[in-house]
Amino acid sequence: MFKVFKGWMERWFADEEAVYLLVALVGGLAIILLFGNILAPVLAALVLAYLMQGLVSALERRGLPSLLSVILVFLLFLGGLVATLVVLLPMVWQQTVMLVRDQLPHVLKNSEQWLRALPEQYPEVISIEQVNILVNSAQRELAQFGQAVLSLSLSSIPNLLEILVFLVLVPLLVFFFLKDRQALVSWLLGLLPSRRNVLGRVWQEMDGQIANYVRGKAIEILVVGTASFVAFLLLDLNYALLLAVMVGLSVIVPYVGATLVTLPVAAVGYAQFGWSGDFALVMVIYGVIQFLDGNILVPLLFSEAVNLHPVAIIVAILFFGGIWGLWGVFFAIPLATLLKAVLNAWPREEKEKPQELPAAE
Repeated sequence: MFKVFKGWMERWFADEEAVYLLVALVGGLAIILLFGNILAPVLAALVLAYLMQGLVSALERRGLPSLLSVILVFLLFLGGLVATLVVLLPMVWQQTVMLVRDQLPHVLKNSEQWLRALPEQYPEVISIEQVNILVNSAQRELAQFGQAVLSLSLSSIPNLLEILVFLVLVPLLVFFFLKDRQALVSWLLGLLPSRRNVLGRVWQEMDGQIANYVRGKAIEILVVGTASFVAFLLLDLNYALLLAVMVGLSVIVPYVGATLVTLPVAAVGYAQFGWSGDFALVMVIYGVIQFLDGNILVPLLFSEAVNLHPVAIIVAILFFGGIWGLWGVFFAIPLATLLKAVLNAWPREEKEKPQELPAAE
């Protein structure tokens, strides 16, 4: 047993760069786990700055000075942040309250009538007692959910001060990360060992892929959400903005998000139009948007993304989402790609192939 373990260690950790890489990975993970809440503004600002660095570089390639490029991109970021906080979020919240207050009781009533008719149609499958238990449980859960939504206000948020600090610190940090990027990178490299070929290979493989993924995902959210909002608005569907935001955010979770968000779209459409041609039109157009997203937009945006098996993507979403929630879901694919790049670049001793015996004469 000891010889097996010793052979495994010699194979994977014989090179000192493997130890450097392991220390860097463990150190980064420990910092996030131990100080993630404290450093949340810094981590969020790093992600946003990394997301916008491509636009800064594009402006610099067109001949604009570096500082002017940073200022223009930062002003664009501030404009989007203000528009989201002042315009988008209040409208989404208003439609959420309206949905809970007005639509859910109607949907619950129709569902209850449908459920209570099942024992008469299929008495051998379901009984009236089972229906009563199901209805009472659903009424209790929906009542608690609706009360929580309707009673929520700024005064009931205990961490309001933290949110305000977050909104001030993140834009400030984003600006300095963009402005002093070279100085910060040089300082960080000075902390690393001089021999870092493996770290360099991992970074080169991940830099373009993660940047393309994050920027592409942001563009996909914007395009899919905007297209859904325009379509729902033209179809005169209730809660168009809320549903469009849900559809846009659903692309964060591949495979699963589109399936889950279909339920509220179908529920609102059915509650408004019933079994009619308008309801069918809503679902058809929604299906067309999902089809165009999966077969045209995604290949166009992520043509240079790494090829991960769907099973690996789903496992990564479940694992990292369970650890870090929404952020873990959003970065599940980049993190899985990072693990793949680390395994590919990890220095290890290759076992000598056994020599083939000479052929018998």
